[in-house]
Amino acid sequence: MDRRRFLGVAGAVAGIGAGVGLGAAGGLLGGDPVPVRLGAGRPGGMFHDFALLLAEVAASADTLRIEPVATDGSRANLKLLGDGKIDAALTLADAAAISDVPIRAIGRLYESYIQLAVRADSPVRTTADLRGHRVDLGVVGSGAAMTAERLLRAADLNPELDTVVSHRPLAAAIQTLLSGGVDAIIWGDGLPTPELDAPRRTRLIDTGCLAPALQRQFQFRYDSMTIPADAYPAHPTVSTIGVPNLLVGTPAMAHRTAAALTDLLLRRSADLMPDQALGFQFLTRRWLIVTGTLPLHPGAADSYREFHG
Repeated sequence: MDRRRFLGVAGAVAGIGAGVGLGAAGGLLGGDPVPVRLGAGRPGGMFHDFALLLAEVAASADTLRIEPVATDGSRANLKLLGDGKIDAALTLADAAAISDVPIRAIGRLYESYIQLAVRADSPVRTTADLRGHRVDLGVVGSGAAMTAERLLRAADLNPELDTVVSHRPLAAAIQTLLSGGVDAIIWGDGLPTPELDAPRRTRLIDTGCLAPALQRQFQFRYDSMTIPADAYPAHPTVSTIGVPNLLVGTPAMAHRTAAALTDLLLRRSADLMPDQALGFQFLTRRWLIVTGTLPLHPGAADSYREFHG
């Protein structure tokens, strides 16, 4: 939902949960903290780090008991959510946009940077130069792997015919790149990725120019994002593709649970900064409701309205 639309419909749903003080979420829920199984991605990634931080702030607020569940990423999370095996999920927004699972947004979080790296001595200078090369797209089931494939298609490459594709966890993909087992890797995360050892052993490829082609082909608004020169020491500034991260649940999520989750995002945003976001991104309250075409959960909408008066 965009910010203007949210404000425009505020009156229509203002009565839901009227009179409830969402800031006092403990009183709202009552009794023991409500358990929330949260699809959290792979350990070491920004999704998982965020889930751990959210669990910490929920424990201190004594409103929810967040139980991070390690998964392969966005698409795996959405399937688990649809199967009822988790209660909430972290997902890239482009994966959410094509999901068959009915979902509602709790809030927009950070931006994942879809990064493309090659070895420092590689002749590859553009995404199109990957034709005939070996490219690791990340773990099957992750949203970033889907976006990586789309990135190749936006550069007029057919991943199956024009490249040799593999799928590894990020740490293994980086090691394979450094050892010469693949020619390029594409992944999505925050900044920086320390294991990359850029620019001494690897180099980032500028991909931000492909944002318009991605938008035309896939009918999703991809952003061209700047990776500043100080993100990887001594590496020049490059542009890349940005995809928002969302916290989502299903329409069946209890109103009070969605409200309590949203309350944590609003009131504890300063404590929800994974290391990979520090210095480059901030969890800003005004952007939490900017969830694109995905509607907010009514409990989340009430919490935002209560907070902003």
